[in-house]
Amino acid sequence: MSSTIVSLPDQTTATLPKHTYLNNEYGLKSWLLTRDHKRIGILYLITITFFFFIGGAMAGLVRLELLTPQTDLLAADTYNKVFTMHGIIMIFLFLVPSVPGTLGNFLVPIMVGAKDLAFPKINLLSWYLNTIGGIMVLAALISGGVDTGWTFTTPLSTHYVNTHVITAGLAIFVTGFSSIFTGINIIVTVHRMRAPGMTWFRLPLFIWSNYAASILMVLGTPVLAIALVLVVLERTIGIGVFDPTKGGDPLLFQHLFWFYSHPAVYIMILPGMGVISEVISTFSRKRVFGYTAVAFSSVAIAVFGFLVWEHHMFIMGVSSYSALIFSLLTMLVAVPSAIKIFNWAATLYKGSITFETPMLYAFGFMGLFTIGGLTGVFLGSLGMDVHLTETYFIVAHFHFVMVGGMLMAFLAGIHFWWPKITGRMYPENLSKLAALVTFIGFILTFFPQFILGYLGMPRRYAAYPPEFQVLNVLSTAGATVLGVGYLLPMLYLTWSLKYGKIAGPNPWQATGLEWQIQSPPVVENFLETPVVDYEAYDYEWLANKTRNEVHTVG
Repeated sequence: MSSTIVSLPDQTTATLPKHTYLNNEYGLKSWLLTRDHKRIGILYLITITFFFFIGGAMAGLVRLELLTPQTDLLAADTYNKVFTMHGIIMIFLFLVPSVPGTLGNFLVPIMVGAKDLAFPKINLLSWYLNTIGGIMVLAALISGGVDTGWTFTTPLSTHYVNTHVITAGLAIFVTGFSSIFTGINIIVTVHRMRAPGMTWFRLPLFIWSNYAASILMVLGTPVLAIALVLVVLERTIGIGVFDPTKGGDPLLFQHLFWFYSHPAVYIMILPGMGVISEVISTFSRKRVFGYTAVAFSSVAIAVFGFLVWEHHMFIMGVSSYSALIFSLLTMLVAVPSAIKIFNWAATLYKGSITFETPMLYAFGFMGLFTIGGLTGVFLGSLGMDVHLTETYFIVAHFHFVMVGGMLMAFLAGIHFWWPKITGRMYPENLSKLAALVTFIGFILTFFPQFILGYLGMPRRYAAYPPEFQVLNVLSTAGATVLGVGYLLPMLYLTWSLKYGKIAGPNPWQATGLEWQIQSPPVVENFLETPVVDYEAYDYEWLANKTRNEVHTVG
């Protein structure tokens, strides 16, 4: 399909609407007791941003310690606590709730043509649970921290450390319920509250991705919750589930933990993939190539995600036959991810591409996630895994997927929908600079870690042989650049809340239902129930609509 709209609307005449969800009520109480999905999305955004900078500070301490081969900034046990808290905070309090909690909360009802999520009170409860879990993690941190790694490996976590494993484990147990409630809300909303005419195959791909991730949240999270409760019971009353002297098996914890934690990677990345589909289509002015294949690849990733957990355990004494099967299954999960990358690239072909800030972050996602995915294939093959596992190669691979992939997608989504959320634009040139700085900083930080891992530097050690110092200095320098890249959006987005240009309803000329209403939306989202009679990403429909209507911006 050829492009139809290549010029963006004139925003100089745009005005802010009088009635929006932001000015409907005032005061702290109106926010803390709100049942409006949009306000709850904002609450999530504030919470995860706070925890992102806490987790980022921990990462900064890790990189500073690794500037030199000796343990001269942090003692070894302190170092263990710092990288553990970095992992717990970033994964459970930032990455998992990032897109579903913020953008998903704000956008899912609007994109399907509904007034709210299916269970508004449970939606607010999920934010409170996430916040309570976060406070418990901070309490564990302040009272001495926990040093098991974010993986809570047994028997280390059950028998050999005296840090705050119980507090941290219960904190993740609580945040797990937040994930489950969010997942249930999204699933029910997509099934039961779509607008007339919004069939499954007219849904935006952002909805398909969040729907698939929600299934993973609902089915996988209880397994992790059970595993962590068993760790707590093992430490407190010695029930012996993981203790071999009492008939238990420490490997059982690994099975339970990774049965959730590998699908958790897809809980984190799938919503980000939905963001990329929206951004690529909008700034190419083309329908996503192979819409159906991209939609079903999200479901395929969710299904295959449950079948690969044992590839985290190849060196733990599992059966060679089962290892072979899980190695093959791991190769399979790469296929639907590759379908998405291929289809996004095909969407760009002959598109009317423009390079607004969300598109730059989307390009960053495609490049970095591809590298992360391909290095995952290395780790899925048995022989290479034995050589590379527990080295910095793992750290680099994981961060290429989670930070280069998911965080880039999150920033793409925030920049894409910021005009809809706030009604204001941000400084375009500064935001493009931030995207470039983030990309360069990321490559400088994590690419040297692939080489370090291949050369044999183990992860989770505060000290290392002097021959690894050059690459570690490069990585730390890159982390400094990366930190600037993350700080800039925080500053100019905050600035834009008061001083940004007024955006108007559809500054990007996108086709989704959310762009056909005012910015910011009213409390009910739609003044009258929308009827959908066009396909997703139909730019010819949008061009005809724009030509035929008497256009009043704002």
